Amino acid sequence: MLRLIDYSKLPVGVNVRVIVCLCMWPCDRLAICPGCPLPSPESAGIGSMLTLYFFLPLSGKSKEAEIKRINKELANIRSKFKGDKALDGYSKKKYVCKLLFIFLLGHDIDFGHMEAVNLLSSNKYTEKQIGYLFISVLVNSNSELIRLINNAIKNDLSSRNPTFMCLALHCIANVGSREMAEAFASEIPRILVAGDTMDSVKQSAALCLLRLYKTSPDLVLMGEWTSRVVHLLNDQHMGVVTAAISLITCLSQKNPDEFKTCVSLAVSRLSRIVSSASTDLQDYTYYFVPAPWLSCKLLRLLQCYPPPEDGAVKGRLVECLETILNKAQEPPKSKKVQHSNAKNAILFEAISLIIHYDSEPNLLVRACNQLGQFLQHRETNLRYLALESMCTLASSEFSHEAVKTHIETVINALKTERDVSVRQRAADLLYAMCDRSNAKQIVAEMLSYLETADYSIREEMVLKVAILAEKYAVDYSWYVDTILNLIRIAGDYVSEEVWYRVIQIVINRDDVQGYAAKTVFEALQAPACHENMVKVGGYILGEFGNLIAGDPRSSPLVQFNLLHSKFHLCSVPTRALLLSAYIKFINLFPETKATIQEVLRCDSQIRNSDVELQQRAVEYLKLSSIASTDVLATVLEEMPPFPERESSILAKLKKKKGPGAVSVTELEDSKREGGELNGGGDRGPDTSAMSASNASTPSPSADLLGIRSSAPAGTAPASAGNLLVDVFSEAGPAAPSAAVNDDGFLRFVCKNNGVLFENQLLQIGIKSEYRQNLGRMYLFYGNKTSVQFASFTTSVSCPGELQSHILSTKQVEPLVEGGAQIQQVLNIECLTDFSDAPLLNIKFRYGGALQNLTLKLPVTINKFFQPTEMSSHDFFQRWKQLSQPQQEAQKIFKANHSMDTEVLKAKLLGLGTALLDNVDPNPENYVCAGVIQTKGQQVGCLLRLEPNAQAQV
Repeated sequence: MLRLIDYSKLPVGVNVRVIVCLCMWPCDRLAICPGCPLPSPESAGIGSMLTLYFFLPLSGKSKEAEIKRINKELANIRSKFKGDKALDGYSKKKYVCKLLFIFLLGHDIDFGHMEAVNLLSSNKYTEKQIGYLFISVLVNSNSELIRLINNAIKNDLSSRNPTFMCLALHCIANVGSREMAEAFASEIPRILVAGDTMDSVKQSAALCLLRLYKTSPDLVLMGEWTSRVVHLLNDQHMGVVTAAISLITCLSQKNPDEFKTCVSLAVSRLSRIVSSASTDLQDYTYYFVPAPWLSCKLLRLLQCYPPPEDGAVKGRLVECLETILNKAQEPPKSKKVQHSNAKNAILFEAISLIIHYDSEPNLLVRACNQLGQFLQHRETNLRYLALESMCTLASSEFSHEAVKTHIETVINALKTERDVSVRQRAADLLYAMCDRSNAKQIVAEMLSYLETADYSIREEMVLKVAILAEKYAVDYSWYVDTILNLIRIAGDYVSEEVWYRVIQIVINRDDVQGYAAKTVFEALQAPACHENMVKVGGYILGEFGNLIAGDPRSSPLVQFNLLHSKFHLCSVPTRALLLSAYIKFINLFPETKATIQEVLRCDSQIRNSDVELQQRAVEYLKLSSIASTDVLATVLEEMPPFPERESSILAKLKKKKGPGAVSVTELEDSKREGGELNGGGDRGPDTSAMSASNASTPSPSADLLGIRSSAPAGTAPASAGNLLVDVFSEAGPAAPSAAVNDDGFLRFVCKNNGVLFENQLLQIGIKSEYRQNLGRMYLFYGNKTSVQFASFTTSVSCPGELQSHILSTKQVEPLVEGGAQIQQVLNIECLTDFSDAPLLNIKFRYGGALQNLTLKLPVTINKFFQPTEMSSHDFFQRWKQLSQPQQEAQKIFKANHSMDTEVLKAKLLGLGTALLDNVDPNPENYVCAGVIQTKGQQVGCLLRLEPNAQAQV
């Protein structure tokens, strides 16, 4: 039985020919069996048995038989490598190839690496290919063999043999380690632009350089090669152009000014492709579409730049875009799906470029009309892409009206589409095309759809309805009706920001307060109403119930009884709000005082198990009893208008959808257009808002970007003395100060790599390595948005004794493009023992607003531990010698999780110490030893962890 290789595990750039054997005879190793119908390698013109090495004959069909056969083969290969007789290149290649295939089957390989490296020095292609293939798949970037591999790669790159050069470049790209980038980053650009380099080598060099730039951008410096790399766009070989444009696009996103000359060359190349017939580029025509991949890459490159300033270049580009739109209207030249896919891929990239420029009204309208035809296409993917692109077109002043003409089609898609993702895009498009002329229609359709909408998109739909109702409302009664209807339909998905907002607007608008009180009173009369409706009703009736008290059907006592009938069904926060409404009723309606005092006086209130409810009941009862009418009116006066600030619902939607979903312009538009309606702040109407204090309390949504501003410095960081306790109890630090975000600090005590911080805007990754008393830390700052970060600066501050521990820091680039990542290197030296951690401060501007963030860097004393092995006798002898109080620390702490043996061992090893076995007489205890390496001295450390599983301490 023969097993085939798994193509998915092969590295990029390796082409393997596999011959399928249909013979079921039991083959002997790799020899051709007697009944095999396959031709011999010589007769097949292969020239070697390389193609047959990718079969591993197995004598049985079971897993056990396979393992037994593999172990036998591994033993045979190991004996061949260790034998006295030197292997020739053919045999070495054969056995290395077998090891590679065994690894691809999922078995570990721990030998043969040196033999693979030796194959690199061979002058035969097949032997060198197997050597590079083995290294690309099995050799770790931190291997000790990297230096030998680099020397072999240098020899192949300088050999001027194009086949060997391509193999070497493929290996560099597949490994992609920093060491290889340091060794070859300056050599590969020279190969790429050299005049005598063959086209196949140029392709490999461009893609190899792209890989190195993505892994180590600070090491790939184009400098003098910039103009020559850009001019590869004029190369006659289309494969070279395709590979080069991928590299240029990546480089342009980072350094647009250095590569801006590529715009004219890209337009020229695009024009030649678009105007050519399918027969002109026969080798690069895909189902009658000339060079579709190259066309898409060129259009994507042009999206990195603004419209060309040169009139001739701009006119030529507009002509290309018009040609692409015209070809989309032509009848298809083939009924194959590949033809339509290639054609539409170019069309959508062209439309993306048109939207990016947003300067050609004619093209924008034509693009909108073309997308409108796709809205009813039978292909779901095309409908999805059309809706997504039209969302962006709707934001343009030139195409907004054209997008609105398709409103009925979009509404129909929202109601009838089977795919939930398409329905979500339809909802996004309705939200984007909404304005004052169609707001009521769109909001009504979205409310209607909300009753049957998928649960995954309901919260987002609720936010959008709330935003549109607020932004485009001219009739405040319509706004109140919409929000209350929203709470009735999808109350579980109405966040605090939504009902906060309706209360803010009602308080700020005198002319809607009476209508709001009447409407919410009627809504509360439903047999079952959502708790959010009770919150809104309690707040509004507590403030403005007097406006409808003249009607016998809504008299004060009727209002109170209606609210109190919902009391026992509500959660604690809502009950607290209702208690505040009751004390407001005593001020508004003195005739209800006795009834309300009786409610406050009952045992279920003044002896409530919840401290908040108990305190409110007692204080409100006492206040109503001893305060005069004037004092009561002063303390419980009507809430003042909220200060004018932008809507918190927009911020909520932005957090829900992720960065870029709601633009900064939209936030500003909301403030400008909705300001006269609401003037509202982000202060949430907390249940204590109706009490004596008039000061506003910001809700969690007040911080729009999720990053709190720094508090005054000087707050002491968490004590390092509890570091071990925090690690093993997993309780986390005490409540951190507002100045420093140390949420991810403890996660790095036992590890060196991971994500230190992440929010909707920024992700900070960390990779560190320590050797004796020296350390190096790599910080990676990733922009998760599509908007550029400006004035990006970082600084490291070292409190007190740490001032001299940070040796050097590499400054970062001041601009971080959307979706880009930059790197910073910190060099660290441990001079003496320490307990505080360095602080990293990050400042940048996002959408014009300054963002400020301070984090604790995970540099702890255990990073400089060196594991030490010792016997039981030595351990306890040294333990007894540490008798002075300052030499010992003991702590008893509670374990918050089950004490799993493997987890405890992993954490102890992560601390940097050596875990000593069979040392402590009690086998349940853990014993560790290590030495702290500082510049001036070495400090030995002994550790005993004595877990008590029964007491969980």
